[in-house]
Amino acid sequence: MDLDHGKCWKTSKKESWKTILLLAYQSLGVVYGDLSISPLYVYKSTFAEDIEHSETNEEIFGALSFVFWTLTLIPLFKYVFIVLRADDNGEGGTFALYSLICRHAKVGLLPNRQVADEALSTYKLEQPPEKKNSSGLKLFLEKYKALHTALLLLVLLGTCMVIGDGLLTPAISVYSAVSGLELSMSKEHHQYAVVPITCFILVCLFALQHYGTHRVGFFFAPVVLTWLLCISALGLYNIIHWNPHVYEALSPYYMFKFLKKTRISGWMSLGGILLCITGSEAMFADLGHFSYTAIQIAFSFLVYPALILAYMGQAAYLSKNYHTSHRISFYVSVPESVRWPVLVLAILASVVGSQAIISGTFSIINQSQSLGCFPRVKVIHTSDKIHGQIYIPEINWILMILCIAVTIGFRDTKHLGNASGLAVMTVMLVTTCLTSLAIILCWHKSPIIAISFLLFFGSIELLYFSASLTKFREGAWLPILLALFLMTIMFVWHYATIKKYEYDLHNKVSLEWLLALGPSLGIARVPGIGLVFTDLTSGIPANFSRFVTNLPAFHRILVFVCIKSVPVPFVPPAERYLVGRVGPPAHRSYRCIVRYGYRDVHQDVDSFETQLVDRLADFIRYEWHRTRETICNGDDASQSNESSSECRLAVIGTVAFPGQRTFEIEETMQPASVSVEFPTVESVTDVIEMQPEGVIERRVRFAIDDESDTDERANMAEQLQEELEDLHTAQEAGTAFILGHSHVRAKQGSSVLKRLAVNFGYNFLRRNCRGPDVVLKVPPVSLLEVGMVYIV
Repeated sequence: MDLDHGKCWKTSKKESWKTILLLAYQSLGVVYGDLSISPLYVYKSTFAEDIEHSETNEEIFGALSFVFWTLTLIPLFKYVFIVLRADDNGEGGTFALYSLICRHAKVGLLPNRQVADEALSTYKLEQPPEKKNSSGLKLFLEKYKALHTALLLLVLLGTCMVIGDGLLTPAISVYSAVSGLELSMSKEHHQYAVVPITCFILVCLFALQHYGTHRVGFFFAPVVLTWLLCISALGLYNIIHWNPHVYEALSPYYMFKFLKKTRISGWMSLGGILLCITGSEAMFADLGHFSYTAIQIAFSFLVYPALILAYMGQAAYLSKNYHTSHRISFYVSVPESVRWPVLVLAILASVVGSQAIISGTFSIINQSQSLGCFPRVKVIHTSDKIHGQIYIPEINWILMILCIAVTIGFRDTKHLGNASGLAVMTVMLVTTCLTSLAIILCWHKSPIIAISFLLFFGSIELLYFSASLTKFREGAWLPILLALFLMTIMFVWHYATIKKYEYDLHNKVSLEWLLALGPSLGIARVPGIGLVFTDLTSGIPANFSRFVTNLPAFHRILVFVCIKSVPVPFVPPAERYLVGRVGPPAHRSYRCIVRYGYRDVHQDVDSFETQLVDRLADFIRYEWHRTRETICNGDDASQSNESSSECRLAVIGTVAFPGQRTFEIEETMQPASVSVEFPTVESVTDVIEMQPEGVIERRVRFAIDDESDTDERANMAEQLQEELEDLHTAQEAGTAFILGHSHVRAKQGSSVLKRLAVNFGYNFLRRNCRGPDVVLKVPPVSLLEVGMVYIV
């Protein structure tokens, strides 16, 4: 186990700062693309219809004051100084917060939680388990299942709004950038030129996604850096040239003057002002790609000052040119001599910002799929070196079609801004709620601190959210409709996934049934390895009994494989495989639980098969090197009432330990758990296993005497060699992948809603999404599918 995992900088202070500054520079292109292009459309959306800029300048100064304090309180104070610290092993985003909460409180809905998962090095808690603070909120949340469902729905809402933002941000940013052409052509030509050009750029943007961000990533940071320097310079020029006293508008007093004069119209116009913080969520969502310090430095010392100068410069220009308020846009404040270069740069910056949110959409859908909350889609990893660079073809083309449809349908920055603003503010409200829970459950702080955080930032966001809701008929209906549609899909899929797991749990067959299969019942053992895929972490799945019933034969080496998602961002390779026996050694049956985090890259089938056989071989060596009889116990806490005997599971990895073969045993009041270190022929293997909760233990450490009991050891070596030869012979004979092909049906007497969701909704999604064989990358020639009907 790598105890230093996640420590990025182990060099000198000078070198570490060099690395941090490099990461801060790289983060500009990935994290801040969306946030940096907001000046293109904030004032234009604010002054669209609700209010008009007058000669007194109270409206423009009030809008500037709102922009300044919104940028200061939300991205700077909330995200940079608080939310970024609520990371999950360096990962951020909605699902990172949810998985963090699920680890500190048992609020997850999928009942496959194992005690062994808590041994993962990435499953770290702020306090040791025995010292954790069992707060009243934690006990309250764990007690009621309805609260577990409500929490999941809240997370799904935030996820759906992120996907909605991935649809709307490319449309509004590219459209706003291209709208600069209106100053260089007549109104008639502009009307027919902007939309086609915007659609062409969007098609090119989505068509290039399959190449991966890393291929053009080197180009992103310079574009955003140049854009930030450009808007800073334009801002300074406008401040000095038009109104040096515009800084006075930063006073909160102007916000009150603004609302006092404009009243309800001013409140409704806040839906345009909130667009100044679109993209702030990316700081948290992309935390895993960079570091807390790098993102903090980039925002505090470059992005934040550049944006403030840009907004002040626009306000300074408009304060002296109020008669142009009917054409308020970013480009009117740009000197005519540099308007064309700025237009080109703005289009490039909008493409970079759109690319970042599209990549973020792919990542969050992949996380949703990993946690059983989204139908199976094909995930392509576009980079072997850069963590998290993925491409999802189906989602990419659906987003492209919807994005073009929205652009053609709205043709208006105002309507696009209303839709985008509501999506952004909903995501921020969800993050605020989840962070307040994390403050109590994960940081173990006083509820007063969490409530203060929730009330302060939540009230600001609710103000903007309410203003966005008033624009329901003017574009804000789109993210709400999209969120309802996506939440229905995600919740139906998650609900059916849980019900299928529960069905498998109650219909698994006993170990005795498996051991009784043999020639006397007409069952043959054929050469090769049979990998039976199941969601169960213990017991014999019903799909295997159905397979044997229809085809009375199974393979000489039988492995029950469970591909399991753990609520952590990643599982170190040395801790990925949890291996155990099913039955006695002579039966040659094993169980292998392969654990992945929600950001892990799933292996292709060739490397997976090879690693699985290697881990089985290591496990066999471990078993035969044990000096006492194997003690068996149920490996899943949820299966503790099962009296049948499956041998304990052990984590098999490849960690180098020098020196003598050493065994470490934890003797408990219940069956023992083992931590063993020993050298093998190929590598040194680390074997760890967690004991059941609530068990009193004492640790004993001793070494094996290599000269004791020579005859017994020779016999063990012979049996070990025989089992290893059987394994490698079976591998040469070929591997078959046995997967279930399921059809789910609601029980008789179920409600109409349940029958609609399961019989029609889930089965429609199952038929039209990727099959498990595609997701697992199983070659068709090696695939055996077993039809199963689930009555849930």
